[in-house]
Amino acid sequence: MKRTEVIGIIPARYQSHRFPGKPLVSILDKSLIHHTYLNAKRVQGIDHLVVATDDERIRDHVRGFNGDVLMTSESCPTGTDRLAEVIKNEPRFKDASIIVNIQGDEPILDPKAVEAVISCLKNDENAVMSTAATKLNREEALLPSVVKVVCDLKGRALYFSRSLIPGNKKGISSYPYLKHLGLYAYRRDFLLKYSDLKPTPLQLEEDLEQLKVLEHGYTIQVAIVDSESIGVDVPEDIQKVEKYLCRQNTFS
Repeated sequence: MKRTEVIGIIPARYQSHRFPGKPLVSILDKSLIHHTYLNAKRVQGIDHLVVATDDERIRDHVRGFNGDVLMTSESCPTGTDRLAEVIKNEPRFKDASIIVNIQGDEPILDPKAVEAVISCLKNDENAVMSTAATKLNREEALLPSVVKVVCDLKGRALYFSRSLIPGNKKGISSYPYLKHLGLYAYRRDFLLKYSDLKPTPLQLEEDLEQLKVLEHGYTIQVAIVDSESIGVDVPEDIQKVEKYLCRQNTFS
């Protein structure tokens, strides 16, 4: 049996509407992208880890801490497209079976969550993608900014929504609410065809790209994990990450 080769890719853009230059911002003694890279190196089961960027400043910085980095075109509309370009063009990854998208602004993502996403994709041959979710309370579940997911009995995604799901006539559900985490793994062949899939009605209505996959009839397996992460979306989030790193003593 051919061995499954897993590639971890960290997409990193310099331009950001809410936080320009975010990957290079300093958090304690290292940049955001450096922390993310070191944290991703802790994941068991990734054969190669690389940063994919369209900015020479990020490229030079990653090389400065001896990280693996590849340049991609500026025309990539999403991080997923950036992953596909790397896999399509990089000879080293021609035998890759599973590609993991590790968000560049998630420096304290639990490595076990990434391992769970890889594992559940390996174990479901019918799934083309896998992702992660964690339990949340009703108060947070009511927030439109929090994306929820419901699954079938085999752990496959049925639907993602910004609205409260599941719902019932009583208004209070005994079913656990699941918060979707923005962590994905893809099978190589599907990743290369993903960008060719046409936008779909529910995807556009909810503004959630993963719905495009379900609407086209593909299967997404969901790993339920115990922990979530603190993403750096705006400058104010830096302090939250710093407090966590100091508390865990994981910044050295």
